Amino acid sequence: MTTTPWTVLRVLRDRNARLYLAGVVVSGFGTSALWLVSGVWVKDLTGSDGLAALCMLAMWTPTLAGPLLGTLADRTRRKPLLIGVNLLLAALLLTLFTVDSPDRLWLLFAVLFVYGAAGVVHDAAESALVAGAVDPALLGDFNGLRMTANEGMKLLAPLAGAGVYAAYGGPSVALLDAVTFVAATGLYACLRVHESKPAPPTTGWRAQTAEGARHLWSHPRLRPLVLAGGTTMLFAGLSGAMIYAVIDGLGRSPAYAGVLYAVQGAGSVAIGLLSGPALRRLGTRRFAAYGVALTAASAGLRAIPSDAVALVCGVAGGVGLPCVLIAALTAVQRETPDALLGRAAATANTLIFTPNVIGLAVGAGLVELVDYQLVLPVLGLAWLASAAPLLQSPASPARTASRSPSDANPA
Repeated sequence: MTTTPWTVLRVLRDRNARLYLAGVVVSGFGTSALWLVSGVWVKDLTGSDGLAALCMLAMWTPTLAGPLLGTLADRTRRKPLLIGVNLLLAALLLTLFTVDSPDRLWLLFAVLFVYGAAGVVHDAAESALVAGAVDPALLGDFNGLRMTANEGMKLLAPLAGAGVYAAYGGPSVALLDAVTFVAATGLYACLRVHESKPAPPTTGWRAQTAEGARHLWSHPRLRPLVLAGGTTMLFAGLSGAMIYAVIDGLGRSPAYAGVLYAVQGAGSVAIGLLSGPALRRLGTRRFAAYGVALTAASAGLRAIPSDAVALVCGVAGGVGLPCVLIAALTAVQRETPDALLGRAAATANTLIFTPNVIGLAVGAGLVELVDYQLVLPVLGLAWLASAAPLLQSPASPARTASRSPSDANPA
């Protein structure tokens, strides 16, 4: 197995990969800061917990339209689209300087909704462009490092955003986010990619949108990975809704959630660095299956009222959860024709991440009705069973759509 330091160096020596990762870090910092501050901002203006929670809903709702929005990434060149989306968001965020009273909150929610929609388009275009701009052999390493960068920003940026908000107010955080989008635009502009103009569409929007889902469902390698990703995020939502019940069982204050989230983030940063070599050694299916099994075990064991167990489970969950996400994205990039990749990537993201919202909603009701120490072991066993299909050998598909000569060990 390639050692992790050498793997990181291989990715960073690739100019396009280096620029992409820098763009992810810069724009991710601003996004993570705004993610926290928007809710605090609404809470301070209105005193309403419900309205504050709507901030996250406004940003997540456009994910449901991922298959449709992803079509944009296949109907135009991806690099100009990335640049245009970044500049649009930078300009849009500046309008938040006018939000200074409860009657202007509609503008904040509108901006967050557009922010979420633009993020779907951005992620689809980025996934498609990365697949052609980065060495196919480095895709697994790149996606792992991208996960590391994202998780690292989630650990650092909210604290920075909260500090800026406390000192200067919400508009200053919006300005910070706008500046990060401008900086990311400069990085994307430096990418060296050669894109031909997409062929004119021969079918309507509805038919084009359906092609992404049809490709994922009919592909024997992609279907189980995407289904496993969606199942994992559903169970992650159910488990996540139990967090404060777990903390109560430990006899800790709600603020202890910050400690558990921090150790989980540290685990995700670690697996991001190790994912490339692990994918090459295990293959996408086993890498995803082992990650699901580890996450399932950590969820079930959280029923034990012990600080040490809770911390170990937090790290284990942070390591295991990203495995299926990294495996699914890498497989989609490798196994999908370029002309279809924007739609396929956006559809996969919708199918994987939407169940998380459902799980959170169901879990929030379930935790009020049933003792978490009964729910979590059952959840862990069901979650563990969902890994079984990934360990079955798939039928050998035609590899004409593959983006790499082989996937080191597909089974």
